[in-house]
Amino acid sequence: MLTSQDTLDFRRARTKSLLRRLWAMLARRNIALLSWDEVRARLHLCGFVHRGVQAVPLKQIVGSVGRYRDFDDAFLPLRDHSLERWRRINCAFRSERCLPPVQLYKVGEVYFVLDGNHRVSVAREHGAAFIDAEVFEAIAHVPVTRNDLDAERLSQLGAYNAFLERTRLDVLRPGQAIRLTHADGYDGYARLLEHIAVHRYFMGVEQKRAVSEKEAVVDWFDNVYQPIVEAIRKEGILAAFPERTEADLYLWLVDHWHYLKEAYGDKVKPEEAAQSFAAQFGKRAMRSSTWQTIRSVLEAVKAQGQRWFMRQAREQGAAQGGATSPSEGPAGWVMAASK
Repeated sequence: MLTSQDTLDFRRARTKSLLRRLWAMLARRNIALLSWDEVRARLHLCGFVHRGVQAVPLKQIVGSVGRYRDFDDAFLPLRDHSLERWRRINCAFRSERCLPPVQLYKVGEVYFVLDGNHRVSVAREHGAAFIDAEVFEAIAHVPVTRNDLDAERLSQLGAYNAFLERTRLDVLRPGQAIRLTHADGYDGYARLLEHIAVHRYFMGVEQKRAVSEKEAVVDWFDNVYQPIVEAIRKEGILAAFPERTEADLYLWLVDHWHYLKEAYGDKVKPEEAAQSFAAQFGKRAMRSSTWQTIRSVLEAVKAQGQRWFMRQAREQGAAQGGATSPSEGPAGWVMAASK
């Protein structure tokens, strides 16, 4: 039976939501509940696996399928029209009556409410840690955590997903983690596709045959990307670049040396590029062994015949009469990859 306590509980929750909105405005923080449709579109989610009924941590529920405008990201009610429904659920909760499990979509480590938004709201308001839920898990190419789902990181995660859809590295090399920071955006993954495309082109030139996309992706990962990343790990180079990733450092080392050569000529030495790179981007001094590792990394890049540099690839392609198809030249594959 509804009582005045249920109304008081709702008003308390509404007051909390108003105070949180004021705080968010002053702190310039986004406290909006995530929309399932936006996440699904960004990550190209399709297909579900029924996981049955299980106890789900309430803090891992970060969004809603249809009610994301009615609650904030703490599932506090934003509108008074939720009053009656919220009060009834609250009364049942206080009376310890059995409520049916909510229905949730899961992607990675987080959940979105398909049915049961008010039950989640009431449970959180009363300090519950878990809620019974029937879970349907969406299949995703990329790992998804709670920290990935702000606007900037979601955009970056979408770019990573598109990269994996194109290269299929998550299938060809399970366990790979080529994560770029949000600062690089889609351009970072586009540059990686250029590296793979040029690598494929030179593989074809050296082996005098058509090289498939799958072969090029695997060979680039095993013989170009992974050895450089292993050297970075061995010497702990990332410690000098807080909040960056191995993929960031791989991309920056290669690109920075290329840019210096474009500006100052081919006489730029690997160690000079390393010193310039760290001086501009490093957050603290690096030990001498780390300098040697960076030099070795850049020498390894040089030993690959500078395959990533599109200018040289285009020049050789022009000398051979031009290459227009993805199997004939790197530029063609990049164009195909962007479609």
